[in-house]
Amino acid sequence: MSPTRQQDDKEFTRSPSHFTDRITADGSSPWPVEPGRYRLVVSRACPWASRALIVRRLLGLEDAISIGVVDPIQDERSWRFTLDPGDRDPVLGIRFLSEAYEKAEPGYDGGVSVPAIVDVPSGRLVTNDYGQITLDLSTEWTAHHRPGAPDLYPERLRDEIDAVNAEVFRDVNNGVYMAGFSRDQEGYEGHVRRLFERLDALSERLETRRYLVGDTITEADIRLFVTLVRFDAVYHGHFKCNRSKLTELPVLWAYARDLFQTPGFGDTVDFDHIRRHYYYVHHEINPTRIVAVGPDPRGWLTPHGREELGGRPFGDGTPPGPPPAGERVPDPS
Repeated sequence: MSPTRQQDDKEFTRSPSHFTDRITADGSSPWPVEPGRYRLVVSRACPWASRALIVRRLLGLEDAISIGVVDPIQDERSWRFTLDPGDRDPVLGIRFLSEAYEKAEPGYDGGVSVPAIVDVPSGRLVTNDYGQITLDLSTEWTAHHRPGAPDLYPERLRDEIDAVNAEVFRDVNNGVYMAGFSRDQEGYEGHVRRLFERLDALSERLETRRYLVGDTITEADIRLFVTLVRFDAVYHGHFKCNRSKLTELPVLWAYARDLFQTPGFGDTVDFDHIRRHYYYVHHEINPTRIVAVGPDPRGWLTPHGREELGGRPFGDGTPPGPPPAGERVPDPS
């Protein structure tokens, strides 16, 4: 891969996204909220994209915003639509996500990342601002949420959610990549130490409460979950974050299973895509490109006992229904 195209593989370099246009309902953006107009392009391997998949499911936006799923294995042009007939996205008609970037900025030669929202009529990338996309789905698309959709970013809790998210991003979401791509022993050990110090603190926080902020699922839980669900499959071994496995951290393991078994979480997770992407694409870490076969995902379906802590997963709302037939992923069982 060329240096510019490798940038999207190394999520540890994640910083404010280059394309930060927003889709708003109040006319403050050239991109209005308009059901059917936009396509959310994701990789099921990518934790940053998984946030958007979960939020879209929980809020019931499947009919308002379609999704395109890219192959977990990239080539020299990065994310590609080789899972679709003819190796083209059936809605956008493109073979590579980079084509939507090129339409947004002719001559663009930077990193190509997911999640990405593309304007279907023009084929132009609107935004790849992974931090803002999920917040906008919660706050700008409310007119199109399903009946009973939860409030994932309640206004009265936003300061606390933002504070928790900042710590989780620095030490956990991004921390696993900082450790995995470290180039020296001292740096690696520092990142791993901070990662597990934060995981220990989160375990303590969650020992007596079911969710990170308040008594319902919020954006904070979604952002932590996407790292935890990948932890033993790739971060523990592939990224050498191996002080402990997730399964050896009783509170976090139960918390993660609780979320996995909640509609909208586990039904978006594809362990095959996750393993194949990390072990194959990060060839500088795994030059043999041999893909690990474990761990056995059936453990995610075992009882967790977190109901005893109370909490109301969806607040005054209801769980989402089953995922659309075309969006179903393999059942871990």
